[in-house]
Amino acid sequence: MKIDLTDTTASKINKALVKGRRAIGTPAVGMVLTLVIVTDEENAYDALKAANDASREHPSRTLVVIKRVSRSPRDRTQSRLDAEVRVGADAGTGETVVLRLYGEVVNHAQSVVLPLLLPDAPVVVWWPVDAPLDPANDPLGALAQRRVTDTYASEQPVRDLGARADTYTPGDTDLSWTRITPWRSMLAAALDQVTVDVKGVEVEGEEFNPSCELLAMWLADRLDVPVKRSLSSGPGLTAVRMDTNHGPIVLDRADGALATLSIEGQPDRAVALKRRETAELIAEELRRLDPDDTYASALRFGVEKLNGGASAAGGAPAAVETPVEEAVKAPAKKAAVKRAPAKKAAAK
Repeated sequence: MKIDLTDTTASKINKALVKGRRAIGTPAVGMVLTLVIVTDEENAYDALKAANDASREHPSRTLVVIKRVSRSPRDRTQSRLDAEVRVGADAGTGETVVLRLYGEVVNHAQSVVLPLLLPDAPVVVWWPVDAPLDPANDPLGALAQRRVTDTYASEQPVRDLGARADTYTPGDTDLSWTRITPWRSMLAAALDQVTVDVKGVEVEGEEFNPSCELLAMWLADRLDVPVKRSLSSGPGLTAVRMDTNHGPIVLDRADGALATLSIEGQPDRAVALKRRETAELIAEELRRLDPDDTYASALRFGVEKLNGGASAAGGAPAAVETPVEEAVKAPAKKAAVKRAPAKKAAAK
């Protein structure tokens, strides 16, 4: 069931939600959280589809905030709120409200969202694109217990990782981190099978993929060994190679679906390691609403410690074969000359 409301208010939207629930015969509210999606018109459909799929595991009230661009000075001075209320089959297993903000109200989205939050239920804010560099201090982010960003959608993803580390607040997380959960689980399981000392690690993946940097930082942080970042044609992460005192341990995924785990002295094993859809990623993040200390520790290890600091410029590392410990000692002068504009952007 869909109800369209033009030039409306939060009070009228709440009444429409009650009316919709009664019309489909479910007057009780059985949702466990409020998911606020902050996006643009271009990405709204994909984000809402992912949220609806995730709602089968986490019934929620989904509020989609779309800030419309006013093209003339007159339009920018006039505030308007349009809403589309969806209940029943059109909203997964919860409720959906699509909010389109025009004019001055664009700068006060939190005042529109606040009356629509479920009482006594956690709030999660998700930015599929154009996330703020400091999510916790964003007016909408301040309403939430969890704040989900996605640096993969950024123009300078690795630069944004550095900004996330500087502004990290408990409750922050990123879908680029969620994407490597199966990799982290598989690598941890591989090291549990043998007693070895890891001497060095190489992380191989495509260019402009922050998940590769996050996995490299996690390994460097947890194992306290040099980590080397190398490039491949993808898709995504393609391989992790660990050099140990008893031979190499390799997790290789060349096709984005099936990986091979190789441990010295054991037969190779095929491992299902497919690339996951956004709905699976957001569903995983909604399973836990407490701070992710492991993510915080990996993030704070520092992008600048990988490959001489060139990663912080937002693109692929310039010296992708440099170990972390050598990179820390490498002169930053060369990277600063090459990446001066990006360095200024990162400082902001």
